[in-house]
Amino acid sequence: MKTKPILAGLALVAVGAGLGFWWTHERLYPSTEDAYVQAHILNVAPQVSGRIAEVAVAENDHVAAGDLLFRIDDKALRAAVDLARARADAAMQSAGAAGRSVAAADAQLEAARAARREAEAYYLRQDALYRKNDIAKAALDTAIAARDEARAKEKAAQEALASAREQLGADGKDNADVRAALAQLNMAEIDLDHATVTAPIGGWVAQIDLQPGAVVAPGQILFALVGDDSRWIEANFKETDLTRLTAGQPVHAAIDLCPDLGLTGHVASIGPGAGAVFSLLPEQNASGNWVKVTRRIPVRIALNVDRGDMTRCLRAGASASVTVDTTVQGPDQ
Repeated sequence: MKTKPILAGLALVAVGAGLGFWWTHERLYPSTEDAYVQAHILNVAPQVSGRIAEVAVAENDHVAAGDLLFRIDDKALRAAVDLARARADAAMQSAGAAGRSVAAADAQLEAARAARREAEAYYLRQDALYRKNDIAKAALDTAIAARDEARAKEKAAQEALASAREQLGADGKDNADVRAALAQLNMAEIDLDHATVTAPIGGWVAQIDLQPGAVVAPGQILFALVGDDSRWIEANFKETDLTRLTAGQPVHAAIDLCPDLGLTGHVASIGPGAGAVFSLLPEQNASGNWVKVTRRIPVRIALNVDRGDMTRCLRAGASASVTVDTTVQGPDQ
């Protein structure tokens, strides 16, 4: 009968030792199953409106950067380019005509100056003769009138030249009207180029339901492109674990999709705030009854993985579990 208390005591010791080992392990190797694989996901949307002429991809297709995704009917866009080019040519011609007008106005000014100098010289001769009483006063008055008229014509020619130069503006492609027309041509050519949509990065096509003939608008999200350039895990650790986590500490990760695949990595960074802070409707803890809940902070885990494993197992959103080795001091410590 004495063996029962001994066995009970040994059981209690074993339980206490197990709990102590578990607590020590959890303190040194914090882990979480609230973790998910993340990837760069781009929403593909056209930059011009029009009717879809060709769709070159389907759901789950893999594309390389620069591959054709879809093409918009560009007949109207090509017509817009032709119209803009014609307007640019007209602006260049108009600027050239304005330049010729300036040249003509300048020539007229030179002729007016010559006429004014001749009229002033004639007036001086007539004035000298009048002082000698060799001509009548009427002849002098005629010379004065001719001089004043020549001066007025010169002033008018100066104003005409200034007006012509103001209408001309800068020369050639520096002319304001020409620059505006060339800018419109450039915008039309850009719109035409946007009619052909290619993959900005390599990756997999997802959530596509696009058919030829559909009419699309600028900024309308048509499907997603899951990039194949990198994968990482966003692990949501309890805030009480973060006191021991620093960037650079090694990590062991397991992916539910491929349980036989053991991944290694390291803590890349720790989020600046809990997920609830960035939600669409953050919690209002200052109102109503309040219950303290341990928050979770996102921690980014960089993975050491090859492209084959990334394609096979690291699907965006896949569940994962991670364990951090805090016995290794990160560079931040």
